[in-house]
Amino acid sequence: MYSLNLLQKYFIDSQIFVSLMGTLFAVFFMFEQNIIKTPTIALIFITYFSGYMYTKYQNTGKLFYKILVFNVICGIISAALILYNHNENRLIKWVIIVVLGLLYDSSFLKFFVRKIPLFKIFYVGLTWALINSWLILPEFNAKIFWISWLFITALVLPFDIRDMNCDTVVTFPQLIGVQNTKYFAYFLIFISLMISIYALKTEYSFAFFITAVFTFILIYFSENSNKDSYFSFWVESCSGMPFLFLMMSWLIN
Repeated sequence: MYSLNLLQKYFIDSQIFVSLMGTLFAVFFMFEQNIIKTPTIALIFITYFSGYMYTKYQNTGKLFYKILVFNVICGIISAALILYNHNENRLIKWVIIVVLGLLYDSSFLKFFVRKIPLFKIFYVGLTWALINSWLILPEFNAKIFWISWLFITALVLPFDIRDMNCDTVVTFPQLIGVQNTKYFAYFLIFISLMISIYALKTEYSFAFFITAVFTFILIYFSENSNKDSYFSFWVESCSGMPFLFLMMSWLIN
């Protein structure tokens, strides 16, 4: 039990886990496009980690200033990684995505995206999709964008189910109920899966298919009464599953 508590505190609650899962989701598409570059992987992880740290700690008083310094350092490192390994166009893409992240949830703004009823899930999906289909690729890939956007949008819905009794902005579970929210998530994942079957190489679409099966199951059992670890670990891990299943298929073969 003590080990599990340490895992929860230092790996999951620290935002390392969600950042790692987001990075693995991008790496899955990098392998599919045959553009694996270690500096790009580092850039993706740093971007996710600094962004989630900012969102989590922006209202923590004095601690926030330490997080702000940390974010500035991460920004400098990210810019250096881009300029040294890519070009100015990649830097512009990265800046746009960072700005989109700030617009999502920043307390210094009078109005930010997270306050818009029902819009949060689509916006989170948008930022993740732009990383996978635009930031890491020489040119925008519409198919990867839609696969990513639909899948991540669906993954946010279980978190809305978890928070439905404390959210101050109207969410889908509050508006249409838990069961209809699950149906909506199933639909989004199904469309994402259909696009992946058409757009991705066979072994990659198969890995995504297995991921979709697991994701369906986790959404089915998503309830407001579940422990937080059900969402912060199991549901969050779905974005990393395509890469993990791909690795398993390579090991078996």
